[in-house]
Amino acid sequence: MQFSRKILALAAATFVASSATSALAVTEIQWWHAMGGALGETVNDIAEGFNRSQTEYKVNAVYKGNYTENMTAGVAAFRSGEPPHILQVFEVGTATMMAAKGAIYPVHQLFADEGMPFDQSRYLSAVVGYYTTTDGKMLSMPFNSSTPVVFWNKEAFAKAGLDRAPQTWEEMGEFSQKIIDSGGASCGFTVGWQSWSMLENFSAWHNVPFASKENGFAGLDTEFQFNSPLHVKTIGQLADWQSNKIFTYGGRRGDGNPLFAEGKCAMLINSSAYYGGLHKSAKFEFGTSQLPYWSDVAGAPQNSIIGGATLWILKGNPEEEYRGVAAFMNYLSDVFVQTFWHQNTGYVPITNAAYELTQRSGYYEKNEGRDVAIQQMSGKAPTPNSKGLRLGNFVQIRDIINEELEAIWGGSKTAEAGLNDAVERGNALLRKFEKANN
Repeated sequence: MQFSRKILALAAATFVASSATSALAVTEIQWWHAMGGALGETVNDIAEGFNRSQTEYKVNAVYKGNYTENMTAGVAAFRSGEPPHILQVFEVGTATMMAAKGAIYPVHQLFADEGMPFDQSRYLSAVVGYYTTTDGKMLSMPFNSSTPVVFWNKEAFAKAGLDRAPQTWEEMGEFSQKIIDSGGASCGFTVGWQSWSMLENFSAWHNVPFASKENGFAGLDTEFQFNSPLHVKTIGQLADWQSNKIFTYGGRRGDGNPLFAEGKCAMLINSSAYYGGLHKSAKFEFGTSQLPYWSDVAGAPQNSIIGGATLWILKGNPEEEYRGVAAFMNYLSDVFVQTFWHQNTGYVPITNAAYELTQRSGYYEKNEGRDVAIQQMSGKAPTPNSKGLRLGNFVQIRDIINEELEAIWGGSKTAEAGLNDAVERGNALLRKFEKANN
């Protein structure tokens, strides 16, 4: 069964049984987030569920724009002395938040200070590893965790005599051409969040470095390496595929999703989190499959890396209010809350218990492919090349990568030249971050 909003009432009832409810005044907790549309409604449902679960605290979920806008607003608020208690920050902001030592209140420290138990083993290892210190202590609370997958139009595939998604990049080209020739779609595939899907996750999936020093985990003196022959080959292939519509560029974030939802492109490589929106907008049955890999790369596929965001606790509020923050973090980790979030969005559950409950309910049997993201991240133990990224100034660097990729798609640069320029420009910002934080 799919967990409806009614399940939050059960979570609230379960949570209230173990929560104190004797406070005379309600303490308000400010949570700034970047979830708009249907996701924002689901965030509001979770906040309201917590508020109903006890009488001491009230979480105010406030939408502050997209990820970049929300993070910028949070930093500005901290500097002005009026920070929110909780700030949602996307994964590429992790290194920047870690460097702001006077601003953040690590999750593990919060629970220790409040004398509240905190069992880190309850969380999926693929989720936790990205957001922990070198000695394994959790810095921020995982919330909306995702990874890129392939969505494929089953009707378009059937028209071309195909009954499965492509497994390799070679098949991506072959299957796309068959679908176009059959009239099933006018475009083979499009991609979203192109730096994340086509360079960052591509590197992890093929177990090759995106950057040196374990993608930044082993030191600030890291340098980009996504201009290797394998990267150049792949980006060059996509650029060439544009001529016969095997590949069509649709935009930097989720801008290309309508190309898939409207049936123009037979496949979409983008975040698993878009499942809910695509389910509502697409008028055809679609499947979810793992990312393609080059068949001649030894050891591929490896594992994909996490995307989405975590919740960072900011210092600067009255000390007594942080117990409410810890209580809300506990509520977010509740098995029913996480199951509701996972099944209604496309984000992965952050706890083992929520994943196991969803398995036992038969949800994955009835909803083929919804566990692909979890399997893709957890199928193999991460390597130094595939455990994630920890790179300073990466929000700005992604903009550079987008600019250079768009120059390649537009034909003004070759794949080699564009990637070389992206590496050079990105390394300059890495050096600035290193200098500022040494």
